[in-house]
Amino acid sequence: MTPLKRVLRAGFKGILRLYFRSIEEVGERPSPEVRGRVFVSNHSNALIDPILVLTHARCDISPLGKSTLWQIPGLKYLLDLADAVPIQRRRDDPNKDPRDNDKIFDKIAQHLRAGGNVLVFPEGTSHNEPHMIRLRTGAARMLERAAQLGARDLTFQAVGLEFDARGKFRSSAVVAYGPVRRFDELSGELVEQATRVMRDDLTALVIEGEDWDERRLVLRVAELLRNERGDVSLAEAVRIAQEVEHARDVLRAMHPEVARAVEQQVRDYFAALESSGLRDDQLSADGERLPTERLPKAAWLTLPLLPVGAVLYFLPYQLPRLVARRTDEIDQHSTLKLATGLVAYPLWAALLCAIAWRALDGRRARALSTLTIVAAPFAALYWLENLERLKRELRLARRSGALPALLARRAQTLAAIERARAAVTQG
Repeated sequence: MTPLKRVLRAGFKGILRLYFRSIEEVGERPSPEVRGRVFVSNHSNALIDPILVLTHARCDISPLGKSTLWQIPGLKYLLDLADAVPIQRRRDDPNKDPRDNDKIFDKIAQHLRAGGNVLVFPEGTSHNEPHMIRLRTGAARMLERAAQLGARDLTFQAVGLEFDARGKFRSSAVVAYGPVRRFDELSGELVEQATRVMRDDLTALVIEGEDWDERRLVLRVAELLRNERGDVSLAEAVRIAQEVEHARDVLRAMHPEVARAVEQQVRDYFAALESSGLRDDQLSADGERLPTERLPKAAWLTLPLLPVGAVLYFLPYQLPRLVARRTDEIDQHSTLKLATGLVAYPLWAALLCAIAWRALDGRRARALSTLTIVAAPFAALYWLENLERLKRELRLARRSGALPALLARRAQTLAAIERARAAVTQG
């Protein structure tokens, strides 16, 4: 990996750490020494998906992307720095020469043979479905072609990406690595077999539903179970949700009436919870609130920067959301917000600094104003999030009269889930 590429990756990793509240990694994280591997990932969050994988896998990876991305000003330079490979799709160019695919596959195969790694999104495009769409065979064919050219020890690995609110700023993400598969250990029709294994591995890493309501239901059951256990990790929630998803399928097949009853119980409880303005993580099994996290004492020193940052950066804070609203494609929202913020915030900060330097005299005053302008948005973001948590605490105090009924309904819902679990276990 070149020094420039290393700096680029570290920079974007820092940007993602700011954009997301948390990013958790689970599973067999690839080491820096990995060579000749095809990484396959689900694709539901546009350019955020490849950036997450490329910045968190410790080995050097070349992503594959649709050729139209190279037409976006500024992005072409970054793609070339990342050694990305453009793939020209027939939908983008109806006059595409079929032989172009062979050239691309040969190029990628040679890259793998030389010990390079590639990232492929076998679904073919970012989408808004609540489940993975059909996987294409391109990733497996790349491996097959590399083997035909004499490459040895080829491997592939699934990378599952999950988000608690994929279109929102300061949401959370999970990067889950599946088992490493050796291509030369497969038998039969290699392309078909490899694609099937990729599909199975990805399915084991992500949460799916026939529709968004069904997927939301799985996540809500997982939320209940996670809060009951006291877990706060999104990665743990995803793991629980995968268990819930499997149990749901078994229960529907064996006891459909029990499945319908528990699903309705969960829907009713969360409807009551939402109408009260509360969240399940504010309640526990014995009716006590979950412990409130205390703020570090040093954080209080930044409190005066809250109104400064909120006022100075009001316009650039609104701009990413306004840009994202111009499309109904939810999978594009985070990409648009991130891209807009990367341009708007530095330019706005530079403008504010220029105004301050022109208006103020003296090196100390200018330095203090620059420090305030740079630090204020971060302090404001920190305090706005904590004030939101305080508002939830106050809402809970105001709704104290409704707590007994909510807690009783919560207990009934957990009991229904336990009965469903027992029905699955007993067969």
